[in-house]
Amino acid sequence: MGETGQPWQVQAQGGLSVPGDGAAIELPSGQSVTLVETIWNTPGPQGLATRFRFLAPEINPETGSVDFLAAADDIAWLCQNFALSRVTDEGPIPSQIIISLEDRPVPFGEADPDAVQYFEAFRVENGACIWEVF
Repeated sequence: MGETGQPWQVQAQGGLSVPGDGAAIELPSGQSVTLVETIWNTPGPQGLATRFRFLAPEINPETGSVDFLAAADDIAWLCQNFALSRVTDEGPIPSQIIISLEDRPVPFGEADPDAVQYFEAFRVENGACIWEVF
């Protein structure tokens, strides 16, 4: 059981980690990703953040088909069309939503020099995800 008493929730770097459901999400680039986990209420540069971590094998430049620019568009789409409704339905809106794509599973907070990972941070303003320099 996680520290919260629920078997599917664990503490992660100061926040609450909830695993993804394994459902495929089709993105504008044509790639399909799955939610690895959502980490609620982690300390971020601008206050509390909610992190959505996605497995995206297609971002690997050697074996995949999605380049950085397409992945960046996918990240913005995930914030606006996936993450935004989840943070607004679950209580206070965090200061930031952080979306990450990784080409292979990497435990949160650990380094893997062979992994390809992209991260973008957004603030929520007037019902929209606004990109912030991360």
